Amino acid sequence: MSAQQIPVVVLAGFLGSGKTTLLNHLLRTARGTRVGVLVNDFGSIEIDAMTVAGQVGSTVSLGNGCLCCAVDASELDTYLEVLTRPSARLDVIVIEASGLAEPQELVRMILASDSERVVYGGLVEVVDAAEFDATRARHPETDRHLGIADLVVVNKADRVPEDELRRVRGAVADLAGRAAVVTAAYGRVDPELLFDRAARTGDPAGSRQLSFEDLYADAYERDHRDHPHAAYETVSFTTGEPLHPRRLMDFLDSRPEGLYRIKGFVDFGDADPGNRYSVHAVGRFLRFYPEPWPPGEERLTRLVLIGSGTDGGALRRALDGCRVTGPHDAPEAHALWGVLRYVPEPRAEAEPPEAEPAPGHGTAAYGSDPYGTGAYGGAADRA
Repeated sequence: MSAQQIPVVVLAGFLGSGKTTLLNHLLRTARGTRVGVLVNDFGSIEIDAMTVAGQVGSTVSLGNGCLCCAVDASELDTYLEVLTRPSARLDVIVIEASGLAEPQELVRMILASDSERVVYGGLVEVVDAAEFDATRARHPETDRHLGIADLVVVNKADRVPEDELRRVRGAVADLAGRAAVVTAAYGRVDPELLFDRAARTGDPAGSRQLSFEDLYADAYERDHRDHPHAAYETVSFTTGEPLHPRRLMDFLDSRPEGLYRIKGFVDFGDADPGNRYSVHAVGRFLRFYPEPWPPGEERLTRLVLIGSGTDGGALRRALDGCRVTGPHDAPEAHALWGVLRYVPEPRAEAEPPEAEPAPGHGTAAYGSDPYGTGAYGGAADRA
């Protein structure tokens, strides 16, 4: 995977659910992570764009209508090219959708993007806990939107009694299927749920001078210390034994509800001794990116799994079961084909004329319908 690839996260939810509040919280607590924002207001006065302006590294306001209706995929690519140019040095891009947008179309557009510098980062749906029933009554499409989300934030948890919050969360979880569901007040979710924080640089002893951003974020967090945070679990897995490709794909087939993100590097051993495989999974979306082993690098599998309501011990046991335990357990000749289905197809102009794609390579990654039957839907079938 190119070091320049930037995850693009779609932030959706009906009017008043708290999307802009959540986005502003992410921006205030990014702590060095450069966030680019595509703000999609409905109407000619770009209130949301005004709200987030000045808080991000780069902001592009689309304005005057739904993003999914106002621009086609090629126009979205133009905006993404602006935000992903190397000089912008962005770490993540968030598209804050209009409250009347169709999130499935936004996801289709990202997956169909021609930009090689972006990767789909997930659909986050925000729900107003206090208005959930009324929203479903006014907007029956709510159920469908929740059904395609990767992460659902049940926001405004402070506005409802605990028993009502449990009821709403349970109803949301039933509608959201395998998506992770977390609760929050004032949009306060941990940024690590949505994107990786930028690595800190400076004095190894840790005596870096505090920036204005640090001071502002610390003050903001102290002011909100009594508000509930989104609960989630992180599981780390490291092994020096290669993983069996087929058993790893079996694990991905059966990964539990609430397991939102998987990231890291996989060693498939003799199945592909020259490469390690970077893995990027968000909800139903899955990609593998083979790359040569760096010279002198220890051949380890290192994975991080992030979710809500998951069983860390069970996840580790399942991954332990993917290890190749000896010569008698060597992968069969075609074991890697299931993984190669989720390797992006190389661009035709970049391939030598005599090169032939590996069997199965790219057949699920880029179908004719990149949301329903291709990259997103194909991964959904394996979710």
